Amino acid sequence: MESDTTIPAVIIGATGGIGAALADALERDHQPVRRLGRRTTPALDLLDEASIARAAADIGPGLRLVVDATGFLHDDRFQPEKSFRQLDPAHLAQSFALNATGPALLMKHFLPLLARNGRAVFATLSARVGSIGDNRLGGWVSYRASKAALNQILRTAAIEVARTRPQAICVALHPGTVETGLSNPFAKAGLEVQSPAQSAARLLAVMAALTPAQTGLFFDHHGKPIPF
Repeated sequence: MESDTTIPAVIIGATGGIGAALADALERDHQPVRRLGRRTTPALDLLDEASIARAAADIGPGLRLVVDATGFLHDDRFQPEKSFRQLDPAHLAQSFALNATGPALLMKHFLPLLARNGRAVFATLSARVGSIGDNRLGGWVSYRASKAALNQILRTAAIEVARTRPQAICVALHPGTVETGLSNPFAKAGLEVQSPAQSAARLLAVMAALTPAQTGLFFDHHGKPIPF
C-alpha cells in the first residue's frame, strides 16, 4: 500500500490471524500502523459503540488506509447451520451484531477520518458465501445473511463517501480460506488454504491496485470481482 511517514494505517481486529498479519506486513514495509481490538489501548469492541467512537477520536483524521479485519462464524455456542431446522434467533442476532452492525458502526466513525484529498482506502473483510448471486449450496444462514448485509452496508457507505472524497475507495474483500481459528474447522480437502501472511500479502496487493472507479465493489483475494 501507499506509504505515509506520519499518518498510520489502521487495522481493526488486529489481534486476529489476518488482522495481525496485515499489520505485520505493513510494518515490515515501514508503514506506521495502529492496531485496534478488544485488547488494545484504546480498546475497541464491536458491541460497544462508545469504544469505537473513542478509538476513532484517539486516532484522528487524514487516514489513507483503514481495514476492518473482524468477523464471526462460530464459537462455543454456535456453529454454521446445515439446515433451516437449526436456525436460532440468538445465533442470528450475534452474527448480525458482529458481522454487520459492528462494521457499520466502524464505518460511521472511521469513514469521516479518511483523507479528503488524494487516495484513501477503507476495506472490510466479507466472505464469498455472503454473495447472493454466488449462493448455490445453501446452509450457513446466519453467516451468509450477515455478510450479505455487510456488503449492502459497504456499498451504501461507498456512495455517500464518494460525494465528499472522490478519490476514496470503499470495498469488501473475500480473503479466501485462511489458517485461522475462524476457518480451520471448515477447511475441506481440495480447498486452497493460505497462511495468514499469504492472505495478507494478497489482500494488500489487491488494495494497492484498486482505483476510485471500483469503490463500492466486492473482490476476492486475487482481485477478481464477486457478484453481490
